[in-house]
Amino acid sequence: LESKKEWINELNVFPVPDGDTGTNMTMTIMSAAKEVRDLGEDTDMKSLCKAMSGGSLRGARGNSGVILSQLLRGFTKVIKEYNEITVEVAANAFSKAVETAYKAVMKPKEGTILTVAKGGAEKAMELVGETDDLIVFCEKVIKHMENVLDYTPELLPVLKEAGVVDSGGRGLVEVMKGGFAAMCGKDVDLDLDGSPAKAETASGSMSDGSSRTINTENISTADIKFGYCTEFIILLDKEFTEKDEAELKAFLESIGDSIVCVADDDVVKVHVHTNDPGLAIQKALTYGQLSRMKIDNMREEHNERVIMSNEQAAPEKPAEAPKEPPKEMGFIAVSVGEGMNEIFRGLGVDYVIEGGQTMNPSTEDMLTAIDKVNAKNIFILPNNGNVILAATQAKALTEDRNIFVIPSKTAPQGISAMVSFLADHSAEENEQLMTEALGAVKSGEVTYAVRDTSFDGKEIHEGDIMGIADKGILAVGPDVAEVTVELVDDLVDEDSGLVSIYFGADATEEDAQAIADTIGENHPDLDVEVHFGGQPVYYYLLSVE
Repeated sequence: LESKKEWINELNVFPVPDGDTGTNMTMTIMSAAKEVRDLGEDTDMKSLCKAMSGGSLRGARGNSGVILSQLLRGFTKVIKEYNEITVEVAANAFSKAVETAYKAVMKPKEGTILTVAKGGAEKAMELVGETDDLIVFCEKVIKHMENVLDYTPELLPVLKEAGVVDSGGRGLVEVMKGGFAAMCGKDVDLDLDGSPAKAETASGSMSDGSSRTINTENISTADIKFGYCTEFIILLDKEFTEKDEAELKAFLESIGDSIVCVADDDVVKVHVHTNDPGLAIQKALTYGQLSRMKIDNMREEHNERVIMSNEQAAPEKPAEAPKEPPKEMGFIAVSVGEGMNEIFRGLGVDYVIEGGQTMNPSTEDMLTAIDKVNAKNIFILPNNGNVILAATQAKALTEDRNIFVIPSKTAPQGISAMVSFLADHSAEENEQLMTEALGAVKSGEVTYAVRDTSFDGKEIHEGDIMGIADKGILAVGPDVAEVTVELVDDLVDEDSGLVSIYFGADATEEDAQAIADTIGENHPDLDVEVHFGGQPVYYYLLSVE
């Protein structure tokens, strides 16, 4: 996932600069990987399953990440009862995984990661009794999942129009491929830039048979096919002829790649990437004693680097707030941008989680926020459709407080929900009031396209400005102001009374006010307000009420 995440991000249907499916799935599974790593080598199946399930759930980000965590959760519910995974156990685990994931989504949509997972589970059950070879079983299941993935555009017209398969489904297939490769002891292509370097050998021994002298300390490992980097020096106890050198090189090439075999007087320097270092050592011992032996597991090293880099990139958690007697009601909002954050705080939000479109907060982020808000009843405003599932998972994991997830899909909806809160009403009454307030708001966003595509019947080119609303892309053009005005014109109806414009980090108050003046001229009965949002990526966030 780490090496393919940008490719998966690119498959997001909307051509906006915040595609994050690959990133969300990667961060989700990295959280599980960290939990597994922390177990150490002395563990059992139950502990392993608990680490996989708990780690992925707490690190789950976005819809795709939450669904992936639920697939792992269901899978581990079955395998934790066994010490050995057979075809039948795997098939039952796949089925439980899909059942668990579908239950986690309120309105499952076909043509998504769920469909790909379901296709794999159905194929798995068909294979029970047909084969007891787990390798054959996995090959057929993954092949079928790829076929289902290719069919997703037929199930979701929005995918077909954009000419892509479902990004979450693509991510799941990559998870399956990576797991299968690891099970078979094969190396996974982890080259991140798509241009593997040519593996070279030294002093008359290029991998293509030609001759070239290189620095043996800088051998490329970008395109390795074998897992163990094995190095040693042979202290010769007999004459080492050209025939001996050719024989040793031929043997090393039969068990690995990235060969270095350099003879110098009474020593031979050897370097090889292989899946069985013992074979290289046994062969070398026929020529003499060994010195400076070094064997590294390259797959483990890479995974460790990836996990550590993700840990270092994680945002620091805010400092503990002093404990006081809990108040009756508290509020958490997901927001991004200095201005938007201050608006929510001004409306009474106790804790703002930085994130949203450009970085979906995880379930763990939600749990941290809940822990910081000292209240009996806590309302969470996700303010993004891709964050609602993570908030819902956090609610399910919280036992000592009442959590109410208000399903706001945009920041303007979240603002409207906060405005509708009434302090003298009960938490349950306010949940209803705040949820009802979401329907009174029409939201819009203005940003730029990152690629050429056709969407909602509109031809979109990289760099075009797009006006996006709940029902899709409503306006496209070269000018930010013109697209923004056109978007508002489309959102306004006879019941509209107020338009709010939140200008982002790449817009100015002067430009926003000029747009507001134009809207006022077009719709003289409307009140038009301008606020500083400071949000990245989006020039303007809009609400029409």
